[in-house]
Amino acid sequence: MISTDEIKKLANLARIKLSEEEVNNLRNEMDSIVGYVEQIQKVSAEVGEREVPENHNVMREDVDPHKSGINTEVLVEAFPKKDGNFNKVKKIL
Repeated sequence: MISTDEIKKLANLARIKLSEEEVNNLRNEMDSIVGYVEQIQKVSAEVGEREVPENHNVMREDVDPHKSGINTEVLVEAFPKKDGNFNKVKKIL
């Protein structure tokens, strides 16, 4: 349990002016907070054996990949501005 003197000392350190009513209200609130923290500390954080789902690959198999670069010429020809085998785009900063 936190005392009113401790609340006044904290208020002084924080440079906060508190009335006697505010000190009593704050003391009650702080007691509630400390009580709650004590309850949390009592909770066991032990984790039992976890059931882990079996992982599997959700991607399809690439059974028939096409040869690299086979569509390059078609794509470069379809682009409006080009520089050799490269497509030209606006410079964005």
